[in-house]
Amino acid sequence: MKGISGVCINCKEIEKAYIRALQWYYFCCMRKFDILEKVEIAAFAAEGKSLARVDNFVLFLDKAVPGDVADIQVTKLKKNFGEAKVLKYHSYSNLRTQPACQHFGTCGGCKWQHLGYDKQLEFKTQQVKDALEKIGKLEFPAISPIIGSSKIYEYRNRLDFTFCNSRWLTNEEVKSGLSFNQNVLGFHAPGRFDKVLAIEQCHLQAEPSNTIRNFARDYALEHGASFYDIRNQVGLLRQLVVRTTSTGEVMVIVWFNEEQKFNFMFLEALKSRFPEISSLVYTVNNKRNDSMGDLVMEIYSGKPYIEEEMEGLKFRVGPKSFYQTNSSQAYELYKVARDFAGLTGKEKVYDLYTGTGTIALFVAKMASKVIGVEYVEAAVEDAKLNAGLNGIGHTDFYAGDMKDVLNAGFIETHGKPDVVITDPPRAGMHEDVVRRIVEMGPQKVVYVSCNPATQARDLAWMDEVYRISKVQPVDMFPHTHHVENVVLLEKR
Repeated sequence: MKGISGVCINCKEIEKAYIRALQWYYFCCMRKFDILEKVEIAAFAAEGKSLARVDNFVLFLDKAVPGDVADIQVTKLKKNFGEAKVLKYHSYSNLRTQPACQHFGTCGGCKWQHLGYDKQLEFKTQQVKDALEKIGKLEFPAISPIIGSSKIYEYRNRLDFTFCNSRWLTNEEVKSGLSFNQNVLGFHAPGRFDKVLAIEQCHLQAEPSNTIRNFARDYALEHGASFYDIRNQVGLLRQLVVRTTSTGEVMVIVWFNEEQKFNFMFLEALKSRFPEISSLVYTVNNKRNDSMGDLVMEIYSGKPYIEEEMEGLKFRVGPKSFYQTNSSQAYELYKVARDFAGLTGKEKVYDLYTGTGTIALFVAKMASKVIGVEYVEAAVEDAKLNAGLNGIGHTDFYAGDMKDVLNAGFIETHGKPDVVITDPPRAGMHEDVVRRIVEMGPQKVVYVSCNPATQARDLAWMDEVYRISKVQPVDMFPHTHHVENVVLLEKR
C-alpha cells in the first residue's frame, strides 16, 4: 500500500495509526463519570494499578485483579488513557486470595494482599522485564528467578505512625452512623496529608509493635493529650516510630510538637509498660515538615542505638540511621551484589550511595579497598562507626553530592576502581554520575535498584560501553508492587 507521496507504508505504522484513531474515538465518545458494565480487568500496570481495555482505550484502576469482571466508572480522562474505579464486581478472578489485614482496601499499604504471593512475584518479574525492554530498549540474558521473601507478613523492622486529630472514616464507619473519636494514631489515608486512618493491627511488623502503638494511643486519650492538627500545626503528640532488629532489640522514637510535662509522663509510661524497649528516644519538632536531619534526638532511657547483625558483622542503627526495612531480605540482596561483584581480594571497590556502609562493609572482606560515597553526612558518620565496630580498617567513607564528590581529583587521589557497586535512590543516578562511572572504566558495575524504570534509563546511558550479563530481582516488600533488581554490567 502506498501513501500520498507514493512511498510504501509499513504495516506496523498502519496498525499504530489505527489504534491511535480508536483511542481518539473513544476519548471523544467517553465522558467522565460514564459507567461501563461488565468490563474484564486485563492486566497489571505500573505502580501496582490494574488496567482494563475498552476497545483499545486503556483505563487504569486500583484494587482490581486481572480476570475480575466488574462495572466501572470513569473518574479521569486524558488523550490516550483514563482512570476508573470499581463500582460492582460480577465475578472475581481465580488469582484472588483472602487478605489477612482488616484495614485492607482502606489503608494505602499492602495493595496486593488480595493476590497470591506466587503471582505477585510473577508480576514483579514482568515489571523488571518490561522496564529493561520498553524503557531501556536493552539486550539482556534470561532473568534469574526472583528471590521471594521468606516472610510475607511481619517482615518490616520499622514503622512510622502519625498522631492526628482528624480521623479518616472508612465506608463502613460512615454507613454505621456512629460518632468516632477524631484523635487517632495510624497511617495517612491514601492521597490525604491531613487525614489519618486508625490502625488496630498492622501485620507488617512483629510484636511488640502493635501493642506499643495501641498503648501509646490509649494512654494519650486517657490523659487528654492533644493529637497533632496537621493543617493548623498545633497539638502535642506528632509521631511514633517503632524499630526492631533480628537480634531482638526495640527502639521507640516519640515526636512531640512542643515541650510539656506530659512528655515525660508519656515516656515513663512507655518505659514502665515495655521493659523490652532497648532504646527510648524523643525529639521536639515544631517545624512545618517532618524532616529529621536537623532535629536533636534525646535519649530518655536505654542505649542511643540498636544493633543489627549480618554474617557476624554488627551494624549500629541510631534514630536517624537508614537500614533496609526487611532485614532478612537485605541479607539476600547483599549476597547477590557480592556474588555479582565476583571479588577475589585484590579489587578496589567504589560503593556509591553507600548509606550507612552496609554493602561496603559486607563486601570488604573480599576486597583490597572499599571507598563509600554518600550524600547524607550523618549516614557517613554511621558508616565510619560501623567500620570501627567491626574492626574493618580498609574502608574510607566520604560525604557529599555524588556528582560533585566523584570528580577527577577524587579519582586521581583514590585510584580508579576495579568494581563499582551503586545503590541509588528511586530517582536513579544523575547523568553526570553515570558519565563518571563510564569514564572510570571499572571492569564490572553492580547496579542495585529499588526502581527498575530509572535503572533501565541509566543502563541505557551505559549500553555503548557495558553489556548486561546478569539480572536478579529480589522481593523486599511482599503485598506491594515494589521490587529490587540487581544487574551485573561488564565491559564490552
